[in-house]
Order: sequence, then structure tokens, then C-alpha cells
Amino acid sequence: MSDEEDAVAGTDDTVADDDALFVLTAVLLTPAQFPSVLGDDYVAACRTLALEPYEEGYGLVLGQDGSGARWTVVVEDVSLVAVAIAAWDCGMDYDLSPDDRSVVCALPGWPLAVAVAAPGVPAPHDPLPDPEAEGVGPAPLAPPDTDAWGPAQRRLGADEIAAHWATWREQIDDSAFTLPGEAWHGAAAAGETVHEEAAAAETLREEAATVGAGNSGPGGVREAGAVTEDSGAPNGNVRSGQHPGVRRVLEEARAYTRSPPPPGRVRSSFASDDARTLRADGPGWSLVARTDDIAFILLDETPGEILTVGRGPELPGLLKALDDLAVRPA
Repeated sequence: MSDEEDAVAGTDDTVADDDALFVLTAVLLTPAQFPSVLGDDYVAACRTLALEPYEEGYGLVLGQDGSGARWTVVVEDVSLVAVAIAAWDCGMDYDLSPDDRSVVCALPGWPLAVAVAAPGVPAPHDPLPDPEAEGVGPAPLAPPDTDAWGPAQRRLGADEIAAHWATWREQIDDSAFTLPGEAWHGAAAAGETVHEEAAAAETLREEAATVGAGNSGPGGVREAGAVTEDSGAPNGNVRSGQHPGVRRVLEEARAYTRSPPPPGRVRSSFASDDARTLRADGPGWSLVARTDDIAFILLDETPGEILTVGRGPELPGLLKALDDLAVRPA
């Protein structure tokens, strides 16, 4: 699901009382699938919503009450929400009506931008503060500001690349990758000796330092730091990996294979044939790759830019090791 949700369910032209929730869309919050805007991993995403990071996860139901106020209802019935999302993705109607017993809490506001509104109620707005909370209630949730580059926008950019891999991949000319003639140190995996790890990391650093600049991404090159208004995608400026941040990302990603990170920090989803789309995040960085191809890296320190890492002899081993520890959708 993208940050601009357009699925509508459980709404009609008849408005009930103010306590009714008109469901607009829903997303999963599980170790394998969660809105990236909320954090680099599942635990961080739960922390953003003040939820316990239970292994089973949650469903987030976004809607409006009878007064038009925005609400995010957190439910434990993950399967019900997953079925509703699958039905909407197939263009089918599905009335998502969670049982009251599965409701964990209702949070004011929406953490994602929603492009639709319930018919027959006032325009979406944040609910008024609860007078009984005496000013200590949670602040309304809100989608990230798309006018400035930061961690949330970087993760949204990685989401865009993962969702439209072919479009971004075709911007890269493979002949631009000039790899050093170093000996192949072998696929890196958890359990290597310190000497082997150092050799593999050095080769990855060399690969990252010698990739060529790609062409501009979809929509052409925009001013560095620009973010598309509707998706938070990077500006399409794809350039060389000759950047110290890329080497740092590869080293931190390799460290994940030795000391597994929090759940959801590395995720794997189906791509095609035997390949997987791999997503990894860390402090200030996001990596998107296909296990049979190259990798794209986005950094907080390079607004709107996409850095590339060539296939080379070591990247396949790193991607395989990351895929082995990644969480996958059920």
C-alpha cells in the first residue's frame, strides 16, 4: 500500500451518529509489512504509535466519524484487515467492520495521506481534544511533510523504488559499472572469520566506489532535495556510488548478517521467478535491491538522490545473507 491510499470501504451516502466510523482504507502493521513512514523497523513503527510490538502485529483502520474527524483505529484482527486489503486490491467491495473486542485503541488523525473522504460528512479534520484528557492526550497523527527531505521521505522514496523496480532499473546503463579486477573473496554470510569478513567488506567498498553514474530517473532530474508532491519519491537524480555514505551502508548491512537487527529492519518480498525484492533500513539510510540484480541506496545526507551499487562478486552474497534473515509476508 502506498502513502496515498485510494481504497474506499464501508461507506455509503447515509450518515449515522457521530460515533460511527466510515472506513476509508486500512494497512497492516506487522514485522513483515508496516508503513515505512512510521520507522526503520517494526519496533520503531509501533513505538511511534505507542503500541507494544507484539509478534502478531496489528491492523490500522483509517476512517472518519460522523463529524468528519480523522481516526486511526488499531485492531488485533490482522487476518480480517489482510483479507479486506486483498479484496480492495482486486477491485472488490469489502465491508471492513472489526469486532469491538478486537479494537486496541483509537488514535486521532491519520499517519498516512489519504486521498479520499467519506461521503455525506464534513471534510476530514483532526478531532477536537478530549476534555477529559486535560491536555495530556495524544497529538493527532499526521503524514510526513513532503516539502522537506528527512527519514520519512527517504523511506517513502525507497518504497517507490521497490514498488516500481523496473521503471527505476531501466534508467541504469550496466556498462557504467566498472568493477575492479580484484580476487573474488566468496559470498559473505554469517559465521565468516574476521579475516574473511574484512576481505569481503573491502571488495564491497571497492564496488561501491567504482560504479558509474546512471541516467536521470522518471520525470527527469529535478533540483537536489526536491520531493514529489504526492509520493515522497526521490527526485530521480541517480548518480555514482562514490560516496562514503554508501560504503557505510554496505558495512552496516553486512553487520546485520552477524547480529540480526530488530524485526522488520530487513524485509523480503516476491519479485519474479526465484528472485526476491529486498528492503533494508538503518540509521539514516535505506537500501532496495533484487537478489538477482543491483542495489539502490538512499541517504538522509543526500536529499532526493539515488546511489547505485553494482552487482560485482560480493553483492550477491550480501543480498543472499540479508534475504536469509529477512522477515517475509505470511
